[in-house]
This record gives sequence, C-alpha cells and structure tokens, in this order.
Amino acid sequence: MILLKFMAATVVLVSTLSMTSVVQAENKPVAITKALSAVTITHKGMAVELMREQDNANMITQDFALTSRPCPPFCIQPMVFAPGVETLGELEVIDHLVRMQSDEKILVIDSRTPNWVAKGTIPGAINISWVSLTPAKGATTEGIMDIMLNQMDVTLIGDVDEFEVDEAIVNGTVADVFNYAQAKTLVLFCNGMWCGQSPASMKTLLSFGYPAEKIKWFRGGMQTWQVLGLTTVK
Repeated sequence: MILLKFMAATVVLVSTLSMTSVVQAENKPVAITKALSAVTITHKGMAVELMREQDNANMITQDFALTSRPCPPFCIQPMVFAPGVETLGELEVIDHLVRMQSDEKILVIDSRTPNWVAKGTIPGAINISWVSLTPAKGATTEGIMDIMLNQMDVTLIGDVDEFEVDEAIVNGTVADVFNYAQAKTLVLFCNGMWCGQSPASMKTLLSFGYPAEKIKWFRGGMQTWQVLGLTTVK
C-alpha cells in the first residue's frame, strides 16, 4: 500500500513538472497594447526599451506585495488630488515619456526619496525628492530655486534676488516672485495609491503658484507599474 501511494505521488509530481514545462515552453508575448509592443526611452543618456516583462510567470517584487501598511501615514490617496491636476494611468504616462523624447517642456518626476529610487524607477524619469522641495524637511531656498529655474523652466518676475525668494517662501507669497509662463508640464509619481510623497510635492508646487493644469499625477505609481510588469531601471 505504501509503495502504491509513493508511486501515485511520483506520477502527480512528474505530471505537475511536465505541465509547468509546457507552460514555460508556451510562454506567450506580452505587449503593452494590441498595437504597441515596446517604446524606446532615453534614460540618463542611454536608450532603454520600455516594455512589459515577457515571462508569463513573473511576480511582483516583495516591496509592493504588502497590502496593509499602517495608515497614517500610508493612507489611500483620492483619485483627484486637486482641481485642475489631471490623474494619469500607465498608458498616459508612457505617452508623456515618448513625447518627452522630443518635447523639452515635459518632465517626468520620481518624487520618492533616493533610497526608494535606488531600487528601480521608470525609464526617463528624474528624481526630485519631495524633501528637496519642502523647507520643513530641510530644503533650502537655493536648492528650491535651482529645481524651479533649472529643471522646471520657471523664471523670476523682475529683478528678484534669493533673499526675496526666501521671504516669499516663508510668507507663502511665492506666486509673486515666480513666472510660470514657460514652465514645464510635470508628471509626478511615487510608490502608488498609498504613497504620500508625490502628493507632498504637488501640494508644495501648488502653494508656490505652479499652474494646476501643468501638473499631472500618476496615482498608481511604482505599485501598478510593477503589477503590469513594465520596465524599470536603477
């Protein structure tokens, strides 16, 4: 009887392994959409093919497997962050990444802290941590000006100096010193619908007077990006 049970178990095991081998052998292509298999994005001067993971058995990484992070601080974010700020899905983010290759007025921003970014980010995105825009977290006027003027293409109104910008930040009158006529369209993201890092950046930018219609939010962030097996870079 023991021998028969052992032989039955062996048959089941072999059958399971055989089925697994067949599934692996029949691994089917994974496109982005029916009409789009991949796009080429420039990331830090290098061409990266943005596509979906082709292994049909691929699983999400452990970093994004948790379902019940404590709230606060990891509370569910609303679908609409603020009036005028458009919420984007993955295809819209890919569209902005493609357009950014030839349009210097689009900037995709990873708002997370560097320790998260080091684990992987979206190709073409640059890291402007929410902390670097927040004076309460140690952001300096010089650093904020550098980001606003040199990365976001914001200009100063008239002959304004750093001291006046510093006063404006303290007094909440930054809109009086920054000119957003030529400012870039920003696409911000962080870890996902439970993450408060890109919302913190958007809150700061809106308080600075950045036009809401020039701010886009990828609410799903790295959580849904990885759920769909889309390319990441370190």
